[in-house]
Amino acid sequence: MNYDTLKISIQQAEDILFKLFHIKGKASVLPGEVDFNFRIKVANSEGYILKISRPNENDNYLDFQQKLLQFVQDNGRNLITPKVICDNKGKAISEITDDFGNKRKVRLLSWVSGRVWSSVNPQLNDLRFSLGEQCGRLTKALQGFEHPEAHREFEWDVAQSLWTKAHVNLFKNEEKAIVQYFQNSFEKHETTYSKLRKAVVHNDANDNNVIVSSDLIHPKVQAAIDYGDAIHTQIINDVTIACAYAIMHHNDPLEAALPIVKGYHSTFTLQEKELRHLYNAIAMRLVISVTKSAINKIEEPDNAYLLISEKPAWEVLEKWRNISADFAYYSFRNACGWEAHPNENEFKNWVSKQSFKFTELFPSIDKNEALQLDLSVSSKWIGHQEDFNDLDVFQFKINQLQKKNPHKIIAGGYLEPRPLYTSNSYDKIGNYGKESRTIHLGVDFWLPEHTAVHALFDGEVVLAVNDSGEKEYGGLVVLKHKTHQLEFYTLYGHLSVASATKNKAGDIIKKGEKIGVLGNAEENGNWVPHLHFQVMLSLLDYKNDFPGVAYYNQIEVWKSICPDPNLFFKSEALQNTIKNSNEDLINYRKQHLGKSLGLQYKVPIKMVRGAGQYLMDQFGRKYLDTVNNVAHVGHEKYEVVKAGQEQMALINTNSRYLHDNINDLAKELIETLPTELSVLHFVNSGSEANELAIRMVKAHTGERDIIASEVGYHGNTNMCIDISSYKFDGKGGSGAPEHTHIFPLPDAFRGKYRGGNSAEKYAEEVQKQIDMVHKKGRGVAAFIIEPIISCGGQIELPKGFLAKAYKRVRAAGGLCISDEVQVGCGRMGKSFWGFQLHDVVPDIVTIGKPLGNGHPIAAVACTQDVADKFANGMEYFNTFGGNPVSCAIATEVLRTVKREKLQENALKIGTYLKDELNMLAQEFPIIGDVRGQGLFLGIELVDANMNPLAAQTDYLANRMKDHGILMSTDGPDHNVLKIKPPIVFNEANAAELIFYLRKIFAEDFMQF
Repeated sequence: MNYDTLKISIQQAEDILFKLFHIKGKASVLPGEVDFNFRIKVANSEGYILKISRPNENDNYLDFQQKLLQFVQDNGRNLITPKVICDNKGKAISEITDDFGNKRKVRLLSWVSGRVWSSVNPQLNDLRFSLGEQCGRLTKALQGFEHPEAHREFEWDVAQSLWTKAHVNLFKNEEKAIVQYFQNSFEKHETTYSKLRKAVVHNDANDNNVIVSSDLIHPKVQAAIDYGDAIHTQIINDVTIACAYAIMHHNDPLEAALPIVKGYHSTFTLQEKELRHLYNAIAMRLVISVTKSAINKIEEPDNAYLLISEKPAWEVLEKWRNISADFAYYSFRNACGWEAHPNENEFKNWVSKQSFKFTELFPSIDKNEALQLDLSVSSKWIGHQEDFNDLDVFQFKINQLQKKNPHKIIAGGYLEPRPLYTSNSYDKIGNYGKESRTIHLGVDFWLPEHTAVHALFDGEVVLAVNDSGEKEYGGLVVLKHKTHQLEFYTLYGHLSVASATKNKAGDIIKKGEKIGVLGNAEENGNWVPHLHFQVMLSLLDYKNDFPGVAYYNQIEVWKSICPDPNLFFKSEALQNTIKNSNEDLINYRKQHLGKSLGLQYKVPIKMVRGAGQYLMDQFGRKYLDTVNNVAHVGHEKYEVVKAGQEQMALINTNSRYLHDNINDLAKELIETLPTELSVLHFVNSGSEANELAIRMVKAHTGERDIIASEVGYHGNTNMCIDISSYKFDGKGGSGAPEHTHIFPLPDAFRGKYRGGNSAEKYAEEVQKQIDMVHKKGRGVAAFIIEPIISCGGQIELPKGFLAKAYKRVRAAGGLCISDEVQVGCGRMGKSFWGFQLHDVVPDIVTIGKPLGNGHPIAAVACTQDVADKFANGMEYFNTFGGNPVSCAIATEVLRTVKREKLQENALKIGTYLKDELNMLAQEFPIIGDVRGQGLFLGIELVDANMNPLAAQTDYLANRMKDHGILMSTDGPDHNVLKIKPPIVFNEANAAELIFYLRKIFAEDFMQF
């Protein structure tokens, strides 16, 4: 039948509504596969959903739906469901005749308010858990319901899904192969599947049939609607459908499915044997979907709803095919609270009665004690990344450790989160950003090349290969072992290729026989010689390899599949030590550290390692750092670390002794400054630098009055707090002290004066403060400002303002201080120092954070005149200011900036990033302003009326953290995202940042 003759118009729907129900309402079209559905809006009411059938609809089927709804209404405590509305004659099902003489059935249901699942963004774990909860409750409420129509033939029933086999000719190539793979797999297990529990279930929790609450930050599923697909089928099929649609649009569909399964199990207990079939059932629901779409393209090409899930269904099917069915099963078990591998406890019980010595594995090594070697991401032993990637250095350290412990085998590593795996071959983009394999699944024994490895028990060779490649296994052997009730595997990695491949699949190796010998770096994957020994209860789908390292978010599943090899040896030395949890650290801080010491993010992170533009937590997760300008040339820059270590090994004393380092640093610094700024004093922090600058000012001018910007921040010492509006005008502050004079924040976007011609007006505000000082009979000591005001929200000074302000201050006898603590040392890109952007030369420049790359060193640069007047007889001495270690580090930082052209990089990447951010602002009007220079940028979030959006800014920073990107907020209204990464930040980093910003800006809470 022609689709146009079936359709019901909006006007027709409104007329039918009034005729049958005496309800006057406004109709709008809703999607539907069979019925024609309309949303009915009525004043002072939640409204209704009007459902008009196709011609010749089965009366029994409609009766089934209505009675099912009434049953749920009677039995579903705390369930929100559509209620049946009877017509003027008291009927639950009405009848009309359409314009073509066809009889159509009409039903009216109460409207369930909320948002449909498909419109919700983001769909996070808590939301998916609530979906599972809600579906489980509904299944529980439906227990005991029966109706003849529940047992009908139905193409959307997963249990009947093999009808799709007759239509595989609709697909070609890879798509056809995927469909047939899942059809065959489902058919293979159909006998056990058919014996699973059955009941009437909703069977259609798709993304347009699930209603979500209006809460944009913590949404919950409120109800499932549209009971038209309800059927008597395997209960697991209801979980299947909830998963099949809710895992669409996720990079890792298995991870996305787990909260749904967990939520369902929490309200309706699933059985272990049901979970065995869930992987195939999900696939077959998707196979039904793509098959129906292929058919509908032919039969009803104009019905867009019938094709709505086709593309995302294919995307999931392709990803699902690459997931091991066994791994999915183990993951589902873990989500439901069972041990992931069903034989884990049985294996542990068996192995608890076994006992082996290290000499049985290594008969040529007469050692039965172990020394645990910590190679975790937190390990100090492995040192810098450059060191652990240098095999000669690593081998030397192993040798030295062995010399100190001659009677012990160096070993360890089970479930250790390691930073050693620097190859990105196994990196992937998960549902929450980049993921790397970091969790070590075996025990490593660090022994010399050619050390023989022997079998602990009889085994059959199932794998004997050269797993070649950087940081792979090299020579690899896997043995299968059988006990009376158990089957398990042992893996031996990093053998010599010849000794591994002399074994053949099917060979039997008896207890005590040699398996192979340890290989060298050239053949073992480029590692220092060692044995990777691992136990597995399943090989999953691996044929020529098996993971020795896992992703942290899958650790609970992997540690069940791969139990601790030390269960064989029972070595106390190799038992994992319990480390303080983040909660323990937080609780201790609360008890013993200052109450004003805050933590970043709603869920704080423990950082244990840095590398370039990344920080790493204790589990090895890497976070792209867009915040820490302290690590100016990259976290733990090797040359900088080395410079500090080498000098620390010689001497570290004060500047009263002669030393080359302080002069070397002075030369490097002076080279970057105007000739007028030729004298340096070295201190330990930006706060000290600004404190010293104020002392210099007072000595030079004999005055005490300082002019500073609103929301300026210049340090945490008493004097610095006294000139920092950010502090004394904020929480806990008591306003400006007598000798501090604050002019309005020179913000051309949302400040007192706006637009491109605001420089003169803000300069006049500075003049007002000068006049105020003079009215009090005092003189101006100094004017201090950052070239880009950081805590003010990355505020770029209006063009021409700084020159005008300097002119006025100097005319009043004051000095000009440029606070370069945040912006200096090449970060601006166009210039080495921020003040150079404004064509001015200050009298004093203060330098802090970037200079030491995290080491406490800072400096004050000033004119000869200022220096001479400061040297008034009172000696300035700073015990650690200018010490040889700090100077060595700072010198290397400056040389690195110059040698690696990092100022040029800041310009190039900063320009690219700012351009991309401006394009993002065109897409998302919530971005009111993009500003800054080089790699010191800010994004200000406002509504259409220029009101600050602090909650959205905080939300954005925390959601970016969820995706592995560190961002921070600032500004007087806390509505500015600041971007000030290490200046090694590259274009790929910038593109990643933009990608995830775009993703989060599209989320519901960010819409304005």
